[in-house]
Amino acid sequence: MRIKHIGAHVSAAGGVQNAPINASEIGANAFALFTRNQRQWFPKPLEDKDIEAFKRNIDELGFSPDYILPHNSYLINLGAPDPEVLKKSRHAFHDEMQRCELLGLKMLNFHPGSHLKKISEQDCLAQIAEGINLAHQRSKGVVAVLENTAGQGTNMGYRFEHLAEIIDQVEDKTRIGVCIDTAHTFAAGYDISTKEGYMSTMKEFDDTVGLKYLRGIHLNDSKKELASRVDRHASLGEGFINMALFEALIQDPRTDDIPIILETPDPDRWAEEIALLRSFLERE
Repeated sequence: MRIKHIGAHVSAAGGVQNAPINASEIGANAFALFTRNQRQWFPKPLEDKDIEAFKRNIDELGFSPDYILPHNSYLINLGAPDPEVLKKSRHAFHDEMQRCELLGLKMLNFHPGSHLKKISEQDCLAQIAEGINLAHQRSKGVVAVLENTAGQGTNMGYRFEHLAEIIDQVEDKTRIGVCIDTAHTFAAGYDISTKEGYMSTMKEFDDTVGLKYLRGIHLNDSKKELASRVDRHASLGEGFINMALFEALIQDPRTDDIPIILETPDPDRWAEEIALLRSFLERE
C-alpha cells in the first residue's frame, strides 16, 4: 500500500523542538508549525539548543524535512500598499526563511498578500513576486510556497491565475511552489465537493499553474458554502465539502509525495482524522 504523508499544524509552544513530539502523538508522519511567534513583528531569535533539539527530535521520531511545512506569520503582507508595512513584511519574511534554513527545513508556506483597495491587483501581485525574489536573494535553498486563499476581503491568490502570475514573475522557479487549501479552494468558487469536481479542478490547476509546483495540501472542510469567499475551516465531514473529496484526494497518486496537513479546528480530533484519511487508501 502507498504511503501518504499526513499530519496537522501542531503547537510549538515552549519551543520549536516540541512540534515533532506533538505531531508524533497524533500519529502523524508530516506536520506544520510556526517557527516564531506569529503575532509579533520582531520575535526573539531561535536558540541553538532549540535548533539542535528540533533536529534531534525529527530524526528520532522519524520525520523527514520533505514533509514538514512551516507556516509564516499572518502579520506578513508582501502585497502591502503601505511602505512601512511592506518593509516590515519583507524583513519578517526573510527572517522566516532564515529560520527554516537554521532548522534544516526546505519550505515556507505563506498567504500571498492583500491590496487593501489601495493598489491594483496587478501591482499587488507584482509586489508579492518582488518580495519573494528579494528573500531568495538573501537566503539559500528554502522554497517559498504560496497558499491559495478563500478570497476574503482583499486577499489575493484565490484564483489560480493569481498564483500563475506571481510564479511567472519569480526569477528562481526552483524555489517557488503552491499549497492548495481545500477549504479555501471551495470558498473561492472551485467546486471540489465531488470526485469529478476535484479531478476537474486539478486539471484546471495543472493547465493554469502546473502540477509541478504543487508542494503541499491543507486538508480542511469548509464552514461556509461554495463561492462564499469566507475563510472558515470545519472538521472533516462537518462542513459543506463532501467526504468524497477527501477520499479522492488521498487516493490520488499525485499527492503521494507532498505533506498533507490538517488545519481543522479541533485538535482533539486530529488523530481520528488522520486515521480516517489513511483508511481511504485501503478502499482503492
